Amino acid sequence: MGKLLTEMLKGTLEGIILTILSDGAAYGYEITARLREQGFPDIAEGTVYALLIRVEQRGFVDVQKIPSEKGPPRKMHTLTDQGRSYIEEFWRTWSFLSERLDQLREGGERWPKPKNAASSEN
Repeated sequence: MGKLLTEMLKGTLEGIILTILSDGAAYGYEITARLREQGFPDIAEGTVYALLIRVEQRGFVDVQKIPSEKGPPRKMHTLTDQGRSYIEEFWRTWSFLSERLDQLREGGERWPKPKNAASSEN
């Protein structure tokens, strides 16, 4: 699954991370740890941090710097109303796609066959 999983995650990781933040504020390392707990062991922290910058720029999260006992302050990410709206749309879209893919996997007879397709009965 390696490369295919990576490619598919590129399109969904933003929604997954925002969903994690819907449970409460978190910083990058916590989000990465949650992803690993959920069965995504190969997601690099750098990927998560880059995505957090992007969702902040899009207005989906607010960032507050919290003093840390060790090192620089931590950036706590909190979901905004705009981010919550995005998550709702993300999961509606996911459900739509998931249903269609399940139908396709369960039997292509629900889908019209192309008119120019060669017959497999030859």
